[in-house]
Amino acid sequence: MRDQERWIGLLKETGALVSGHFRLSSGWHSPQYVQCARLLETPRIAGRAGAALAAALPGDIDRIASPPLGALLIGYEVARALGTPFVFPERGADGALVFRRGFAIERGERIAVVEDVITTGRTTEELLELLERHGAEIVGLAAIVDRSSANELRGRRIASLVRMSIPAYKASECPQCAEGLPSVKPGSRPERKER
Repeated sequence: MRDQERWIGLLKETGALVSGHFRLSSGWHSPQYVQCARLLETPRIAGRAGAALAAALPGDIDRIASPPLGALLIGYEVARALGTPFVFPERGADGALVFRRGFAIERGERIAVVEDVITTGRTTEELLELLERHGAEIVGLAAIVDRSSANELRGRRIASLVRMSIPAYKASECPQCAEGLPSVKPGSRPERKER
């Protein structure tokens, strides 16, 4: 618990944990947002976070994979701490994740997926599906911040530096929208329309 408090303190100190009215890529709204890029902009802190997540993953990992864009720095730092290769997909013309730049996954390769923040797990799920289509064996999941409700994804526990419960609301039920407060859309992923 003490380690989590330290990481929360660093998120606040670096401006990575912010308050306001945010539209998440899931289409939901939240009064807080975690922008891990702010935490990772200092290489010394990024290296510490990578080493801490590497220590939380199981042994015998062949490669680390992270989705674009926010998780690339932490994924690389975890791979560096483990001394393993790092791979990342990109979005194709149809919006789906694909491997480019000559990246190839070997059938049976033991891969851990590293994220910056997991909330609904939608992007992580996409990456897991892509890796499995390439024949990879998923051996671990890790994130700097786990905002998920279950602390797991597809039956796999999420190793994280911080576990946080930040409220999120459907736009139609958002108290800040009801007050007429303006919202911002952070992050790089297009926002999903509420269903």
